[in-house]
Amino acid sequence: MKNLVNYALSYAEHGFSVIPINRKDKRPLIKFANRPALTKTEIHELWKKYPLANIALKTEDFFVVDVDRHGDVDGMKSITDLHHNEWFQNTLCEKTAHNGVHFYFQKPIDKSITQNIGFLPGVDIKAHENNYVVVAPSTIDGKDYKWLNHKAIAPVSKELLKLILSKSKELKPHGDNKMATYSVSGKNQTSELFETIINGFGETGGRNNACASFMGGLLYRNVDPDIAFKLAKIANSNTEDKLSEEEVERTANSMIEKEIRRRDANGT
Repeated sequence: MKNLVNYALSYAEHGFSVIPINRKDKRPLIKFANRPALTKTEIHELWKKYPLANIALKTEDFFVVDVDRHGDVDGMKSITDLHHNEWFQNTLCEKTAHNGVHFYFQKPIDKSITQNIGFLPGVDIKAHENNYVVVAPSTIDGKDYKWLNHKAIAPVSKELLKLILSKSKELKPHGDNKMATYSVSGKNQTSELFETIINGFGETGGRNNACASFMGGLLYRNVDPDIAFKLAKIANSNTEDKLSEEEVERTANSMIEKEIRRRDANGT
């Protein structure tokens, strides 16, 4: 396993906002939401502290069509079934560690591309400015991310953009769209719990820990255990690669038992 600091520096020099992430579960090793891009000095310091960190890039000025391929899920079939290969041929593209594909596109200036998990079967849109994608030469489970080409990130075609917007799950308020200009700052653990309900438990490798953290956070805040479990099931349903219901129930029961022990120890 090699230190990827020079690759991280190269991405930063090319204008990307770099995030160090855990090699095991793809979780960020820093708080990165709504913060400026890391400087060269910060990158050096972070990769000195976390020498085995993988690299992720924030989806600030670009978005990614994230094609998942594992088990019975084959997002490439969904892409092929569009019968418009030309939409995906002339832009930066990489293969993920588990044989999926990332297609990179510039965010249009006059349209808002929103996060869309389940844009097509096995295909997600990753676009939120505080989201990120793992990039080569990161390694997960001993398998590498690899660039399939070295093309520039291209503008999205009008046809693909139209399809993405037609399937957008963004809430459209009446009147002026204030959400387009509203930005969040000062997130805390409670707001992250709310967001987990919609965003799910993340990608394969960290889902169990995320589910446990979610349940623990709710129970710590005195949410009724039955309601906490139901919320965990909703969050799991919004997870790209869902845990089995048995795994969610097992994790929930484990965290309930842990919370009981904590309260007994504290006399509460």
